[in-house]
Amino acid sequence: MDKSEAFENRMQKYTAWFRFYEELNDFLPPELQKTTFPYVFSLPTSIKNAIEAIGVPHTEVDLIVVNGHSVDFDYLLQPNDRVAVYPTFESLDIRPIVRLRPEPLRHLKFILDVHLGKLAHALRLLGFDTLYQNNFSDEELIRVALEESRIILTQDLGILKRKCVTRGYWVRARTVDNQVLEVVRRFDLIHQIKPFTRCLVCNGEVISVEKSAIIDQIPPKIKAVFNAFYQCQACKKVYWRGSHYEKMTKKIQNLKEVLGKTENGER
Repeated sequence: MDKSEAFENRMQKYTAWFRFYEELNDFLPPELQKTTFPYVFSLPTSIKNAIEAIGVPHTEVDLIVVNGHSVDFDYLLQPNDRVAVYPTFESLDIRPIVRLRPEPLRHLKFILDVHLGKLAHALRLLGFDTLYQNNFSDEELIRVALEESRIILTQDLGILKRKCVTRGYWVRARTVDNQVLEVVRRFDLIHQIKPFTRCLVCNGEVISVEKSAIIDQIPPKIKAVFNAFYQCQACKKVYWRGSHYEKMTKKIQNLKEVLGKTENGER
C-alpha cells in the first residue's frame, strides 16, 4: 500500500457491528444496551481503541469474538466485522478460548482507590487481602497493582482506561453494604470468606496467640475477662472477641444469607 492509498483509507469511513454482554452494558447509553449497533471507524483502528471509544474500559473485557473467532486487543478492525464483547471471568475457566489476560487469579488480592475506604475495611473484615491508603495517587495505585498482581477496585473510570492496567473493576454501588455484595458476587467470593483473619488497620494476617505472649499489650480490664487473643503479624495490633465481635458476626451472617439466596437463584 503506498502513501496515497494509506491516506485514502484513513479518510474513508467504515462500519463494524458491536454487541456487549452482561454488566458491560453498564457503560453504554440506554439505546446501545443489549443490542447490536453500528460503529463507524477509519483504518487502521485496533479493537481495543474501538471498545474504549465506545466507553468500555479494557480492564472490564475478557473475551472478544469477531466473526465467530476469538481475537486479542491488537486485532485491527475490518469493515463489516461482527464483534461480541464479554466481561471478565475471574471465577470461570475459559482456557480453551483465547483470553485477553494471564490466567485468572486464584488467590484474589485487591487494591482500592482513595474513595473506597469503607469498602476496604469491610473486605478486610471478610478476610480478603485488601490494600488501601487514603493518599494513594493514581500512579502509585497502578504501580502497586501491577507489582503485586492486585485487582484495582475503583469508581474512577479514567484509571481503568490506562493502557498499562490489566486487572480492574468499576464499583457501581454507592453504599458500602451494596458495594460488598457487588464485589463478592462479581468475583464469586462467597466460599472464600474467612472473617477476622485480616487486620482492619493494616491488612496484615491475624492469627491466634497465647495470652502470655502479649500480656503487656492487653488493657487491665480486658485481661481479667478474656483469655483468647489474636494478633496482626504486621502491625502487632491485638484483637479479642468483645461486644463488637457479636455485632460483626451477625452482619457477616446476614451477608452470607443474602449471597446464598442469590447463588440459589432467589431474589
